Amino acid sequence: MSKIIESSENLPHPPPLTPEQRKLITATVPILAEHGVTITTLFYRQMLEANPDLRNVFSHSKQQRGLQAEALARAVYAYAANIEDLTPILPVVERIAHKHTSVHIVPSQYAIVGKYLMEAITQVVGADVFKGDLYNAWGTAYWNLAHIFINRERELYEAAQWVGWRDFVVAKKVQESDEITSFYLKPKEGKPLEPYRPGQYISVQKFVSELGVYQSRQYSLSDAPNPDYFRISVKREPGIRAIASSGALDTTQAAHPGWISNLFHATLAEGDPIDVAFPFGEFFLDDSPAPVVLLSAGVGLTPLLAMLNTLVKADLQREVSWVQAVRNERVHAFRDHIRKVREAHPDRVRTHVFYSEPGVSVTEGQDFDVKGRLDLDKVPKDVLRLDAKDTQYYVCGPEAFMADTIIGLRSRGVDASRIHAEVFGSGATPQ
Repeated sequence: MSKIIESSENLPHPPPLTPEQRKLITATVPILAEHGVTITTLFYRQMLEANPDLRNVFSHSKQQRGLQAEALARAVYAYAANIEDLTPILPVVERIAHKHTSVHIVPSQYAIVGKYLMEAITQVVGADVFKGDLYNAWGTAYWNLAHIFINRERELYEAAQWVGWRDFVVAKKVQESDEITSFYLKPKEGKPLEPYRPGQYISVQKFVSELGVYQSRQYSLSDAPNPDYFRISVKREPGIRAIASSGALDTTQAAHPGWISNLFHATLAEGDPIDVAFPFGEFFLDDSPAPVVLLSAGVGLTPLLAMLNTLVKADLQREVSWVQAVRNERVHAFRDHIRKVREAHPDRVRTHVFYSEPGVSVTEGQDFDVKGRLDLDKVPKDVLRLDAKDTQYYVCGPEAFMADTIIGLRSRGVDASRIHAEVFGSGATPQ
């Protein structure tokens, strides 16, 4: 367990961009819109070939599917498009900084990224174009942004109980549904854990022998803070096929499951070791006394469950609603727990559950409330709490679900400042 934070003193520290340099950056926005993914795909391939140790940092599955290249292309485009005023992208910067600290990104790695990103832009755009003042403008822009990240990440590291990976063991493994299993993780040395903000996540790391590298994943903490353990509740993800370097689906390779989630479900047993990072994340329960409405779909229930359990632990000083979309009873994790919380606190807790594909063994109105996908029109007024003008809404689930729910809340008069969404990745909050 470490608290050593790497210095950035030996990195380039260019001055702020000049007005002329900002104009040059803005002029490249159409190029990034057309060639951004080509640039970032080339960047990742060349950087990882030259620095194989970084394969332990990046998700193999996301690399195969091109998701990381797409996410980086969007981020670079957004930076260039907002170079005159970075305010619109600051929430994304904050989100990425938390992701970086969760996998222990250090300042010296920004030099590696900068080198291969500039080389990739040069190769795609052309050395006859990407040169001179334009090249220098982008070099300055890159390091200006890099230091925004480095400085924010240093603040996050300094506030953390430890930096990097800490030795934990699996204390308990509990199956919650056909798809979700909970893992109770305890520090190997037994020292108590500092509290985190309910809604935050941890990174976990395991060696994947089939890939020959370590792989890390972020999982939301699914329980109220406890000094003895972290709990994560992991959904077993379906298989994917490998993506060839050309970007096409490689049909010669058999489908494989999500590496970490299936490794956890199939092979991680009680007593096994696991590497864990300190909790991070900018999505967490606020400290106000306002009512809370938690809206989830699928495994998106996990950070919201941490919020609910925290509110219960605090003797429910705030009123709370639990609105959930589930496929059916077989995949309805924590169903009994939510029911017991509601029955124990009928005056403070209200629930409404949707089943999109209920089985024959359950009854609408008894085992669940509504058949179909989550529809705000079918959520009772006393559950949705629109009359309270300070109600805070927390939304987590698939991107389309979050976008539809946020649009629905906004159309009902809920101000954007009272809507909080967990975004998995570097994109903007769905609107």
